Amino acid sequence: MTEPIGLTTARGRKLAWIAPLMIGGVIILLAALWSGLAHLGLPVSHGSASLKDGHGPMMILGFLGTLISLERAVALGEKWCYLAPAAAAAGGLLVIVAAPAGLSAFLVTVGGLGLVVIYVRVHRIQPSLHNVVLASGAVSWVVAGCLWMAGWDVYRFIPWLVAFLVLTITGERLELSRMLGIGASARALFITAATVFGLGVVVSPFAQPLGVHIGGAGLIGLGLWLLRFDVVRRTIRTTGLTRYIAMALISGYIWLVVTGALWVVLGRLKPTTEHPAAYDAMLHAVFLGFVISMIFAHAPIIVPAVLGRAFPYHPMLYVPLVLLHASLVLRLVAGDAAGNMIAWQWGGILNEIALLVFMAMAAFGLFVQPRMSSQRLH
Repeated sequence: MTEPIGLTTARGRKLAWIAPLMIGGVIILLAALWSGLAHLGLPVSHGSASLKDGHGPMMILGFLGTLISLERAVALGEKWCYLAPAAAAAGGLLVIVAAPAGLSAFLVTVGGLGLVVIYVRVHRIQPSLHNVVLASGAVSWVVAGCLWMAGWDVYRFIPWLVAFLVLTITGERLELSRMLGIGASARALFITAATVFGLGVVVSPFAQPLGVHIGGAGLIGLGLWLLRFDVVRRTIRTTGLTRYIAMALISGYIWLVVTGALWVVLGRLKPTTEHPAAYDAMLHAVFLGFVISMIFAHAPIIVPAVLGRAFPYHPMLYVPLVLLHASLVLRLVAGDAAGNMIAWQWGGILNEIALLVFMAMAAFGLFVQPRMSSQRLH
């Protein structure tokens, strides 16, 4: 049975954008992971100065910015939307080839502006609170990009990078929470937590300790809200892929609360020779514990929507999920808290292995396994 010509043509046009953008995103991710090994002090080439210094923005705005804006572009379905992920990918790739930092920052900022426009367009179609939250996350991306363009040290705008991802993810979960029919009081609690977090982010460039303390309180509130009101409270009781997604979500929400507690207690997001462990813990509790958990959870939903391919479930998906959290505990507790350099390095290495294993399993399930099944049928 063949597909209608119109449908085939439309899918081909969509894939003409999606394939190179996803490949670009994967290249950015691999480069960021390599740079991460150098940051762990391992005997690997540091590459260019831009690759080393741009590790955080490249991973967050380049890789994740590309994937998030690509998913939104596919959902809206208008050609101009693909300019956002294209600009983000181009900016991330230019970091790898040691292009001027200002050019890379400019392009990823353009990508963020494109995402803001996408959300404005969606909000006009269907006004909602979650769209406002999602748009706030995109605005945070733009602010971070502008500060990067202005030559700020990365640590000074980290709260804005965190805001981009946290508001994007919590906005998506707020949208899904409507399935539970949450009431006005629950929505008010969400708005309060998000407002406190946003206030801390806005204050942080001018008074970072104070802003980080306030932002941390907001992160705790958002994490607890998700644990209490998210649809995961129901899906955790199911089986198969649905339960796996719920487990990944819950573990990420716990790390969000942990991140908030670290921000409240420690307060300063600045790498120093006196307190490098505190900086490492405050960053990677959110970027690895929370964000990567969300990638593991949402990939089985988002990837099929983008690629038009089913994401087959296998219990082995729990292997990278467990490895991620076990290695992060090793890194933060035995490494950062106890001051054991070997544990810290192994924790970081295993963090990256967990992500690579997940990617390999996803690629096998999406591309290799269907071909093997098709060959057996013929």
